[in-house]
Amino acid sequence: MELSLHNLKGANKKKKRIGRGNASGHGTYSTRGIKGQRSRSGGKGGLKRLGLRQVLFATPKKKGFKSAKPKNQVVNLSNLNKSFKDGGEINPKTLLKAKLINDIKSPIKILGNGELKLKKLKFSNVKMSESAINKIRLVA
Repeated sequence: MELSLHNLKGANKKKKRIGRGNASGHGTYSTRGIKGQRSRSGGKGGLKRLGLRQVLFATPKKKGFKSAKPKNQVVNLSNLNKSFKDGGEINPKTLLKAKLINDIKSPIKILGNGELKLKKLKFSNVKMSESAINKIRLVA
């Protein structure tokens, strides 16, 4: 059997014509019921809900995810060059004193951006990225 438009299943289905007289099967009220907002044209969306819609648009959407885990305070190697001397000790207190971090309580991470020119630095109570560890080893 050859495939063409007249033997495709559902290809010749007529569009449902609503409100075209009693013979159509959907005459008089055209499947809309008798009276009321939804029986009239343009009545389905809105009218009563216009006020509610404005309230919904005004309220901010609560989307996304907020982690309970504290964010790391980031310090780059280039910042250490400006604020410390050779043989310096780098810990949360000294970083706070140098104004490189905001508080001691949240975790601190040293990142490898920039070049480290200082030698014999002592790190304590700070996290370090892999690139920062490699650059510190090269200098020492």
